[in-house]
Amino acid sequence: MGLAEIRNLIKPVIKEIELRSLSGKIIAIDAFNYLYQFLAAIRQEDGTPLKDSKGRITSHLYGLFYRTIHLMEEGLRPVFVFDGKHPEFKKEEQKRREEMKKKLEEKYKKVLELGIKKDLRKYAQGIVRLTPDMVKDAMRLLDAMGIPYVQAPSEGEAQAAYMARKGDVYSTASQDYDSLLFGSPRVVRNLAITGKRKVPRKDIYVEIKPELIELEEVLKYLGLTREQLIALALLIGTDYNPDGIPGVGLKTAYELVKKFGNNFEKLFEYVNWKKYYPELDWRELMEFFLDPPVTDNYKIEFKEPDEEKIIKILVEEHDFNEQRVRNAIERLKRAIRAGAQSNLLSFFK
Repeated sequence: MGLAEIRNLIKPVIKEIELRSLSGKIIAIDAFNYLYQFLAAIRQEDGTPLKDSKGRITSHLYGLFYRTIHLMEEGLRPVFVFDGKHPEFKKEEQKRREEMKKKLEEKYKKVLELGIKKDLRKYAQGIVRLTPDMVKDAMRLLDAMGIPYVQAPSEGEAQAAYMARKGDVYSTASQDYDSLLFGSPRVVRNLAITGKRKVPRKDIYVEIKPELIELEEVLKYLGLTREQLIALALLIGTDYNPDGIPGVGLKTAYELVKKFGNNFEKLFEYVNWKKYYPELDWRELMEFFLDPPVTDNYKIEFKEPDEEKIIKILVEEHDFNEQRVRNAIERLKRAIRAGAQSNLLSFFK
């Protein structure tokens, strides 16, 4: 099932907002999640991602550069948070995902050979990988753009949530719901995909708007504590136990958490946790969500873009169109100056 299903439980408190409503606010973006969305969405007709003349993937750089400038023009102040070392108990899930990608790669090769165009994109999107070199290029580009980023010691979403709890940023931004479990007071979704988007395999377009989810409202609506919300998530599946408890759906999980309250020992004994996860302690998972590794070693500072560095990365190294890039840089400069002026004016109010 997975944590994404929790959306069906909290729909009434998910607010659709306008991008402009976030103007002037600093948003901590889960960088890996953001880049993966571009790798999946920005593709050629055969489903393959954009590539430079050396065969290196550039979809993530294209999305990072142009989409981030658009966010800046709308008044947002993004700071990107990159994953560090994943916890040991995530290794099994990473292994499972890699095995799934390999199976999809085989299917992709077959439909490519058979020329079944309608299935190319579907399988191609499922085999995307974010490599260390791609992450390094993304960091270099952000640095050249004058946009801050933070290296998390562990999970990026955990670090972003910590920054939001401290009040250093207004909200976290991710398509996932883990940020709520990590205690982010607010989560913004759809930042990378706002606008008109084509429905997969259909000739239909829909308007996608940003969504704002506030943790306090979620907990109040569900009548749960944050600890109970984490327990519910573990029952239906998280990144660390993606299958959840077999036979326990969203509705049942919610009813069980309400029934057992804060007696988590009894709850996980009742669902026979040890049978399904003999080597994974639910207590360790709960503690990780409540108190993950984070750092205070970061500085949120927006700087003037280094035009020549951007040109070197995008045009000289990855074959982007120079005139388009230079035009975009001018837009970025105006957006950063407008933000600086706005901050100055607010200081005197």
